[in-house]
Amino acid sequence: MAQSARRRRNRRNTVAALAAASLLSLGLAAAPGAAAAEAPRIDLRVLVVDNGDSPVRAVTAQLKSTGIPYTTVDLNDANRPTITDAFLSDTVNGRPRAKYQGVVLPSEAPFGAGSAEQTALESYERTYGIPQVDAYTWAHPGVGLDYTSEGGWAGALDGRQASVTDAGRAGYFGYLDGAFTFEDNDASVQESYGYAARPRTGFTSYVDLPVPAGSGRGSLIGEYAHDGRRELVVTFAYNQYQQQFRVLARGIVEWLTQGVHLGRTRNYFAVHVDDVFAPDSRWDTEHNCTPGDFDCVGGDGEGTTPIRMTAEDAVYAAQWQREHGFTLDMVYNAGSGEEWKRENGGTDALTDRLLADKAQYRWINHTYTHPFLGCVQDTSTVPWSCAENADGSTRYMSRADISAQIRDNHNWGVTKGLPLDRTELVTGEHSGLKTLPQQPDDNPHLAGALSDNGVKWTASDNSREPDQRSVGAALTVPRHPMNVYYNVGTDEEMADEYNWIHTSAADGGSGICANNPASTCLDEPLDPATGYRSYIVPQEARAALGHVVSGDPRPHYAHQSNLAEDRTLYPVLDRVLADYQALFADNTPVQNLAQSAIGTELQRRAAWRTALANGSVTAYRIGSTVTVKAPSGTTIPVTAPEGTTKQLFIGTTAFGTPYAGQRSAWTTPELLQTALKLNLP
Repeated sequence: MAQSARRRRNRRNTVAALAAASLLSLGLAAAPGAAAAEAPRIDLRVLVVDNGDSPVRAVTAQLKSTGIPYTTVDLNDANRPTITDAFLSDTVNGRPRAKYQGVVLPSEAPFGAGSAEQTALESYERTYGIPQVDAYTWAHPGVGLDYTSEGGWAGALDGRQASVTDAGRAGYFGYLDGAFTFEDNDASVQESYGYAARPRTGFTSYVDLPVPAGSGRGSLIGEYAHDGRRELVVTFAYNQYQQQFRVLARGIVEWLTQGVHLGRTRNYFAVHVDDVFAPDSRWDTEHNCTPGDFDCVGGDGEGTTPIRMTAEDAVYAAQWQREHGFTLDMVYNAGSGEEWKRENGGTDALTDRLLADKAQYRWINHTYTHPFLGCVQDTSTVPWSCAENADGSTRYMSRADISAQIRDNHNWGVTKGLPLDRTELVTGEHSGLKTLPQQPDDNPHLAGALSDNGVKWTASDNSREPDQRSVGAALTVPRHPMNVYYNVGTDEEMADEYNWIHTSAADGGSGICANNPASTCLDEPLDPATGYRSYIVPQEARAALGHVVSGDPRPHYAHQSNLAEDRTLYPVLDRVLADYQALFADNTPVQNLAQSAIGTELQRRAAWRTALANGSVTAYRIGSTVTVKAPSGTTIPVTAPEGTTKQLFIGTTAFGTPYAGQRSAWTTPELLQTALKLNLP
């Protein structure tokens, strides 16, 4: 009898502990008398149940890019683990542990309602207060929504405008201004299908839209609280590249983690303007090539004038920056500018104007005269090849010559008072780095020349090498090439060259688009007078904005020619910045970083991914305390709510910096500490 009573008391104690654990994991106070030791440990890791569909893959991609650790259970793998109580939770030093802080599912019940696995998962979520994201499901009462036949709607969402509700703005979607439009890139293709439905009791809509051909509004994303659990219900299909998902991804992940997680993400946009002070060759509309290029047969450039900014263009650039609160990176070739001056009467109003406004820009060394820093090019054939030494080895530009190009340009900038960072470099055409197919390896003299000049960050072409890598002691900073050509000064020249590349031979183009599997041909050539602004600008702005809203810090690059004559770059930049400002609230400004800061961000991300892949990071939350242990020297990315403090050896300090309604930082344990500790509000 006494033994049975003890068992009943033990059971009551266990239930009380689990109830307190659930309350604490929701950020609520435990019942009076509940001991602090009863608070569970919630590991900062997400469980992803993957059925192979694009919505789950999209959320997973957001977790990965943010830096949030996750475990994937592949439903298509016959050898996958079974979802059981033991898989989901255990105890550590006598304390209950939830192994996952959130769960991503392809739908509300992928294991089948009432199945052992589904029951175990739901019990786990209920016990520890773990949120669940239903990556994509249909509208029905099982997820807290009316059927679409009851005042709702189902169909293609392409081109339709949706809005963040008041509840969404008050919660984890408050970084958005309100309205956004679903992409409609091709009228002949259905790009996004969804269900807009009326919420039932327990459902709070965060994103909705007017019911087409009906009345009222229907939910597309909302929270369904029921049965002691919470689900974020998404009722439209998407993939990781669509703008509507990229805009909403942050909110989905912040809701999933309740704003406390490893990793951080911000929206970045930087634009490098190459060849400043130098002239750029002009596209020959008659021969359809660029004079000076090795394959420009018959195009000797006669009758064409190189493109170079004027002093008036420089005045406009400075004014544009001030009006937009955005800083351009001027990537300069001083020697080319000096040569221009000598050939044009010994004066240069452009250089004078840029130097007068020098403090308004960032400046990056682009070498003195923009030579090719790789192998010595043999141009006797098309395409060119690398020249060879007598012994058959590749002939490269020497270390001394590369170093002189870097040093002389830097020294010129110093004498002119340019605000320079010696550690940053952009070589002409990203040369010196491997250039396939002709030069499969870096110039072996490049790394030494970079070291000679203190260069730590050298630009590379993201279309060739998207990953950061080392060049001796330096690291690359991949840059996105903008589809605004370097060899055009006017809108019409831009449309003409675009037509040559992107139309079939039958339509007067090169036909390259028909033979290149990575390209498609225009249905018909663009109107030279209007094609650039009406077609190319929206295309390029959408591509650039896609990089921005995906949290990609890599800079974009264009050329000084694009700030001259018709100033072709500005319509793209204007569109990117205007579209961004229309989407995002003031608490989520675009981050405009210098090259060294971008390189550091990429370097930290790579190191963090390695630490996670090696399983050398331990992170968990107990009540309002977050603890993170990582290998010594690892910089840790963390996101937490406003009001979070960082524990010092003695006392505390405010944690991180604000962004998108949260606070985040790359950080490390404080002096005399072996783990990072944060105190949540």
